[in-house]
Amino acid sequence: MNIDKSKIRTQEELDEPAAIDKAGERVEAEMKLLEGKAKEQVAHGLRDENLAREAERLKKEAEDELKSVNEVASKKTES
Repeated sequence: MNIDKSKIRTQEELDEPAAIDKAGERVEAEMKLLEGKAKEQVAHGLRDENLAREAERLKKEAEDELKSVNEVASKKTES
């Protein structure tokens, strides 16, 4: 079995980021989610409504970022 080198396309040629490049974005989003959850627990303990709102905002942003990263990853694997 021979590989036809003329049919091989690199990620660079396809303008496709490497999976490892998306890992950083995923880690940042997961850290933001953890921060939001921690702030939420502290806010409940302190009964601090402002902190609770900030925690909810952080969690929502993180969930949206994770969803976006996962959608991009799944589209790349479908192609």
